[in-house]
Amino acid sequence: MKETVINLLSRPKIEKPMLIVGLPGIGNVGRMVTQLLVEFSRAELFAELYSPSLPDFVFIDKDGICRPPRYEFYASPSSNLIILTGDAQPPLEDITAHYEVCGKVLDFANEFGCRFIITVEGIPLAQTEKEVYVAATSKKLLAEYLEQKATLYKGDRIVGASGILLGLAKMSRVEGICLLGSTSDINRDQETAVMVLKLLRKVLGARIKEGP
Repeated sequence: MKETVINLLSRPKIEKPMLIVGLPGIGNVGRMVTQLLVEFSRAELFAELYSPSLPDFVFIDKDGICRPPRYEFYASPSSNLIILTGDAQPPLEDITAHYEVCGKVLDFANEFGCRFIITVEGIPLAQTEKEVYVAATSKKLLAEYLEQKATLYKGDRIVGASGILLGLAKMSRVEGICLLGSTSDINRDQETAVMVLKLLRKVLGARIKEGP
């Protein structure tokens, strides 16, 4: 494999969906949120992304069968959502790889008419009270999410796919936001993931009918 490829397993009947992205990262917040969304929206796997930019190991299942790391695209036509999760991200120091993979993701979402993206990530903060921070591609969007009790993110940058996807989306005139759940647990913070999911459910409304 010399470049990133996306294998289409089926073509969902979905038009102008919202793309929600949560990948492994700080506190594993993004991945846990998207896994819960897949469950609650009854989304089904329809495409897989493989890339030589992902880590150099394979996963082994309980039957001893191996597979390489991948991103997974799930579709929920009833909720009009495409949900992207995955096993890993490219190494932080490989900037070119991040841009290449994120570009593929956005190009693929664009094939379905996607014009809005939400990325989810954890952020390490020292305070004891947990918060959901928000950054956006426009002041109007930012105001909408601040009304939902999110807190304005005043950090200098958002690293990894959550930030790069948002930046590339804006360059393509696709609107989007990034939700950052504060965490002191860099490995797995389920409490923060549930907190972010609850805010998402407020925003998505009837799209997500069940959940914690």
